[in-house]
Amino acid sequence: MRYRLLAIAVAIGLLAALGAGVALADKPIKVDQQGNEIAWASSSISNCTKIQSGELVASDGTTLTVGYDQWGYNYQAHMFKGRYCDSDRVAGGASCDVNLIMKWNDAWISNTDCDGDLKLDRQGGFPTYIGSGAWLTNHMWGEYDGDDGKVCKWEYFTKIIAAPEDAENVGGIWFAADGTEIGPVIWGSFATIQSVYNDPCGGAGGIEYLSPDHAGFGGW
Repeated sequence: MRYRLLAIAVAIGLLAALGAGVALADKPIKVDQQGNEIAWASSSISNCTKIQSGELVASDGTTLTVGYDQWGYNYQAHMFKGRYCDSDRVAGGASCDVNLIMKWNDAWISNTDCDGDLKLDRQGGFPTYIGSGAWLTNHMWGEYDGDDGKVCKWEYFTKIIAAPEDAENVGGIWFAADGTEIGPVIWGSFATIQSVYNDPCGGAGGIEYLSPDHAGFGGW
């Protein structure tokens, strides 16, 4: 289905277009069962470069600014609001008739640079997204012409989280350490914990998936 493909593609484009860096500060704050360091304390904000400095850039070399940019990104506020086709920070493209709002937390993409590469940090100090507590929401909507000539409106919303450190991928589904289902695997390190699709013309309405564990962003 079209909206599913859009949801999968858009967040990948978000990370790729931004070219975010991974910040690993000096002080370890978490180790695995073998004693390996797997998370580090974030650097003091005084040692980090903010968007307001005018020094931070996207992967295309564009200087990041506070507020909404020409594409619809507001990195300071951790959100995007605009057309789907602009989410890759390239003019034009497919699905310009689809409206999109994305929201994310600091672990997904921070609004500061603490590792000195002049790009926004991600993963919350973890070597990968797994266990980082990162989350993202996608809210898309649009319309199309129905078979009877009527204008049909559709809307899709999904919640996505980074898989917990002790979760296990079994057959394309993430499971918690206690065996409770978390949600379907997406982009390898992430799980869908909720999806809602409404399309009255197509006979769709309501929740498509709800995590048996929980659908909130905390506690992962």
